[in-house]
Order: sequence, then structure tokens, then C-alpha cells
Amino acid sequence: MSRGYTHVPEECGAISEILSRIGDKWTVLVVSMLGNGPMRFNELRREIGGVSQRMLTLTLRGLERDGLVTRTVYPTVPPRVDYELTELGKTLLEPIVGVAAWARANRAKIAAARVVYDKAANREAKPGVVARTPAA
Repeated sequence: MSRGYTHVPEECGAISEILSRIGDKWTVLVVSMLGNGPMRFNELRREIGGVSQRMLTLTLRGLERDGLVTRTVYPTVPPRVDYELTELGKTLLEPIVGVAAWARANRAKIAAARVVYDKAANREAKPGVVARTPAA
């Protein structure tokens, strides 16, 4: 947040809703995969791995509803359905890839910080023990 930021409750709700969508792990993976070009449902499911059919369907529907993904149905037997990032969806690639890279680069530091924090929290839970949080 920048200096001079004013809290606007209506904006907080909208921002929270959008962050909920784009911060979801399946959304991050789907958007990353579609950054390589259009894909079919089963291609996405195979490439992502670990996602259920239902969760992938819900994720794609949400992304389509938010204008980030288009769904194109081709009249073939069986029908062919392709998913592709919209122009708006493509603008999400850079921040998502950046956050994912940051998470990978800092995963060990965060895990270490959690260990330190959890140990301090456990000491505080015991009577008569004073815990100190190390400086960053």
C-alpha cells in the first residue's frame, strides 16, 4: 500500500473477492498452464495432476465468469472444448508467475521462520517461561 491510501470498505470487499479467486492454488496452476496457449480439459487435468474433475470444472467456470478464460466448443463428435486465457487473463500471468517464483525462492526461509515461531509459541504456553521473538 502506498502513502495516502484511504480505506474504502466497498473496495476491500471487491479486492478480497478477486484475491480469493486469483490466490487459489488451482487458479494459479490453471492460469500458468494456459499461459502456454489453449488447452483441452483433460490436457489441463493431466498436466496439473492432483486436481479432481469437479475442482477443475469449478475453477475453469470461475475463471470464465471473471473474464479471465474463454471456453470454445467445437461441433465435433465427441465435442471438443478448448480453454484459453483472455486478454485480461494474460495480464494476470506476470504477477502470478512472479508470486509463484517468490514462493519457491523463499519456501525454506518461511519454513524456518515457522519453526522458530512455533517453538516460541510453545514456550509461551508453558507457565514461567518467557519467550522472545528473534529480530528479522
